[in-house]
Amino acid sequence: MNKMSVLISSVLLTSSLALSSLPAHANLPFSVGGQKVPSLAPMLEEVTPAVVLISVRGTHEVQQRNVPDAFKFFFGNPRQQNPARERPFQGLGSGVIIDADKGYIVTNNHVIKEADEIQITLKDGRQIDAKKIGADESSDIALLQVDSKNLKEVSIADSDKLRVGDFAVAIGSPFGLGQTVTSGIVSALGRSGLNADNFEDFIQTDAAINSGNSGGALINLRGELIGINTAIIGPNGGNVGIGFAIPSNMVKSLVDQIIEFGEVRRGVLGVSGRSVTGEFAKAMELEGAQGAFVEQVVEDSAAQAAGIEAGDVITKVNGKRIKSFSELRGKIGSIGAGNEVKLSVIKANGDEETYSVVLKKSETANVEPASIHRMLEGAELENNNKGFGVTIKSVEAESPASMIGLRAGDIISGVNRHRVTNIAELRDYLKDNKGISLLNIVRGNTNLFIRIR
Repeated sequence: MNKMSVLISSVLLTSSLALSSLPAHANLPFSVGGQKVPSLAPMLEEVTPAVVLISVRGTHEVQQRNVPDAFKFFFGNPRQQNPARERPFQGLGSGVIIDADKGYIVTNNHVIKEADEIQITLKDGRQIDAKKIGADESSDIALLQVDSKNLKEVSIADSDKLRVGDFAVAIGSPFGLGQTVTSGIVSALGRSGLNADNFEDFIQTDAAINSGNSGGALINLRGELIGINTAIIGPNGGNVGIGFAIPSNMVKSLVDQIIEFGEVRRGVLGVSGRSVTGEFAKAMELEGAQGAFVEQVVEDSAAQAAGIEAGDVITKVNGKRIKSFSELRGKIGSIGAGNEVKLSVIKANGDEETYSVVLKKSETANVEPASIHRMLEGAELENNNKGFGVTIKSVEAESPASMIGLRAGDIISGVNRHRVTNIAELRDYLKDNKGISLLNIVRGNTNLFIRIR
């Protein structure tokens, strides 16, 4: 057998092994050595119209350098020592259509953060203005909406079923080149620690992800969304085979909360601790060097109510093993407040127990008031804890919200005589009204109306 025959035999063997992993609609368009070889093209032809290019424009503040004392002496002292000026910016990223009927597009928060103008470009060349519905900076997820027909959506897979070694395909627009497809495998699961302040539970992949791929799709061979591409490790923004995506289950949970409540109602467990390392496991006489060691349980927290104690080691969340405290934080942080979660715990005496914990609501607000109405910019909003309207927590001086007369402590109880019980309803009443709207405000024992246009 010559070298060419060996090569063809190897190709055919690899192709036959891959056949079982391909979707049913993947056809076999070409041949090698008389045998047909599979292709991803038919699946990608169905999925790629659901991945869009996102173009943004805006301005952000840039701090200028301190003014030297000599300059102030000769030319007078300016009003502020570190004056900030606005600098225009523009950028590119990617997004994924997850609901064609409602025009919902999911992307990364860092793609559209501070953007004044957001435009999406579809694969067929159509360009459509998009509006920001909501975002969650701590998980780097944002939800956009467009008003257009004949959109194509991608179905969402159960990312909890992923295994290391599963095939993965990344779709996005790197470096502004236009839509690009790369392939690889799932290299690792449950990655975290890139940003200590964020909620991270990343899929790691070697499918090439570069600058501009942020917000794009990571899909399986069935054409289902398994993650939103978000970060890479590499010099100068280039790919070295280590990319990260936010799991689809995490994305879906956060997006559902934004759609329903107008904000992410992040669930809080109420523990602090550290990851279980090999040295730590040996000192604590633990069998495995994985999990989250609980150093402290917050008083009146969900964890305390369930019976979790300091010294416990949390090993599983809803039956899925966790490797670190960061992974625990990431998984809990994507589950909405009021939901129940099952935690597997190794007690100090070595016994393993399972706890049902009902998560409490985080006090951190994530709603973007300007995305509801431009005249609400500068107001910090939260759903009233008694289910009665939307509370104004604070108002920035000289902001649009301040100019129309809103004050901290005000409660928006209605719009145009329609009762409002939460932020999502407030958005729904205002989104289609192009003219004047009247906000019904409860201020102490007084009811008043504030007009916005």
